[in-house]
Amino acid sequence: MKILLLGEYSNVHATLAEGLRELGHEVTVISNGDYFKNYPRDIDVSRRGGKLGGILLMAKLYALLPRLRGYDVVQLINPLFFELKAERLFWFYRYLRKHNGKVFLGAFGMDYYWVHTCTYDKPLRYSDFNIGDEVRTDAEAVYYQRDWLGTTKEQLNKYIAQDCDGIIAGLYEYWACYHPAFADKTCFIPYPIKMPDSINTERAQKSKVVIFIGINRERSAYKGTDIMLKAAKDVQHKYPYRTKLIVAESVPFAEYSKMMDGSDAILDQLYAYTPSMNPLLAMSKGIICIGGGEPENYEIINETELRPIINVEPTYESVYQAVEKLVLNPDNVPELKRQSVEYIRKHHDYLKVAQQYIDFWRR
Repeated sequence: MKILLLGEYSNVHATLAEGLRELGHEVTVISNGDYFKNYPRDIDVSRRGGKLGGILLMAKLYALLPRLRGYDVVQLINPLFFELKAERLFWFYRYLRKHNGKVFLGAFGMDYYWVHTCTYDKPLRYSDFNIGDEVRTDAEAVYYQRDWLGTTKEQLNKYIAQDCDGIIAGLYEYWACYHPAFADKTCFIPYPIKMPDSINTERAQKSKVVIFIGINRERSAYKGTDIMLKAAKDVQHKYPYRTKLIVAESVPFAEYSKMMDGSDAILDQLYAYTPSMNPLLAMSKGIICIGGGEPENYEIINETELRPIINVEPTYESVYQAVEKLVLNPDNVPELKRQSVEYIRKHHDYLKVAQQYIDFWRR
């Protein structure tokens, strides 16, 4: 098959492309590299700042039009698949629809259905937009509600979701938001991970438990990493001879991936039910995820035995207790590391996942 993957979130499309190519398919990835993270792509469509940046990007995209046609499958990472205003993307979507075979929408992150469903329907006990029945009011949550609800972005998302051939959700959370509205064409497929060449499931250091956390300055409160960082620092302060903390702050992906090497555990996304791409990558290296490991995460992939994720509730106390328990029980680390690696091999191997995409696209 000839496949076009448009846009990027956390290395999903770049990794998927590797798997598809190994299965014999022709793949082109066009993206902005997910901003500062700078993930690999075949054609770069990143946007410079200011009004001139928009004009230059439009000119580049019009010049690319001949390379945006003739594919068997086009997959959009998000309704905002180029760094343009939503009103301009209607035209590009219709062009892709007209000049290609099937078009699919990824439910991988921020969009109307995620914002609206978590804010009003609240199918999740907690999320980026609600804690129980209470709607979150931190600045970034409010910003995204204003950005997606009652705007052209909402109209664009609804139009693409209704018109496209299928919707792929990469996390249980996103499936829970799309499936009620589009049960006939929404499916869940785990994120793809390429296993590293070497894996260590022993403790990183004999004397200390090494904890890693990645901080995106712009999204720290929204993702809860500010709370997780405080809890980890407090544990380190209480047990300085048992704990080592490594912090990566807004660094490109290659540097981020290297910095996490040699860790025992990663703290990631307080309000998640499931591990996303960064903790999944860590788990493939034998690093324990402290974050989202709710029962729904295991149920949607039919996993009944492995429990490698240290699940936490969205509170400081829950994170503190989880980190403290790991620090005080270092003999548990090797088994959780081993299970983490097995979990990724079983459910997220990039070749297995690529085949699941092929099967869904063909259906």
